[in-house]
Amino acid sequence: MRSRLVMSAFTALAAVVSLAACGGGSSNSAAGNPYQLIEAGTIHVGTLSDAPPNVYLKDGKFTGFDNDLFTAVAAKAGLKVQFASTDFSALLSQVANHKFDVGSSSITVTEARKKTVGFTNGYDFGYFGLDVPAGSPIKSFDQLSGKRVVVVQGTVQDDYATKNNLNPVRVPDYNSALNQLKSGTAQAWISPAEIGEQSAADSGGKVVLAQKQLSSAPTAFAVAHDRPKLQDALNKALDEVIQDGTWTKLQEQYYPGRAVPADFKPGSGSVAFPPVTGATASP
Repeated sequence: MRSRLVMSAFTALAAVVSLAACGGGSSNSAAGNPYQLIEAGTIHVGTLSDAPPNVYLKDGKFTGFDNDLFTAVAAKAGLKVQFASTDFSALLSQVANHKFDVGSSSITVTEARKKTVGFTNGYDFGYFGLDVPAGSPIKSFDQLSGKRVVVVQGTVQDDYATKNNLNPVRVPDYNSALNQLKSGTAQAWISPAEIGEQSAADSGGKVVLAQKQLSSAPTAFAVAHDRPKLQDALNKALDEVIQDGTWTKLQEQYYPGRAVPADFKPGSGSVAFPPVTGATASP
């Protein structure tokens, strides 16, 4: 009898301790990690390593306009950043499944992509680029019918080629696309224009940017649908780096001479930013 009473008392005490621990753990977890990050205090960001000047790896460090901007945004929110490389075609699903907290890769906002992830406010505009081998007779997008056109899988350039019945060759990354042009296995590459322009400049004269056209949608950082507090914090911090001149400084650093379209308003659109100097007229 005494043994049963002792065991009952022990069981009851263990249950109380367990409930208290669960309650305290939940509260502490929410307080210490309000944005439900993979690692409290650090944002794990999926990005690319081969797409300058937007996102790339230099001297072992992830950099480029998008990644430098995100690092500044995270700092305003009091968070550290840990970048990791991935393929663009997998990036959005990896954010949705919480392999990464955020996706940073000049991601154009589309209605189809909104079904997979949420987006911050837009931070940049972009152009479609048409890269071709040097000496190619192809000068414009309307000459691509019947040509062997390469695109990076899952990009809006892939969408463009598909909608225009170009039957594109899909590759996993930008280096693969560029190599197709250099080797002559593709006649054209539909690229993000800034990346295509930089790739052409780095090709040693083997590739040229034949044409570019303004995209109708902004680029933004991708966040999982079930992380609204993180999305709100990033939007607030994005406005702060726009207002303090960081956004303008990075525009001038990575896209020298590129004009900002008159109707483009980065972030929430409610904050002013120092004008981008040295910009030429938009094409």
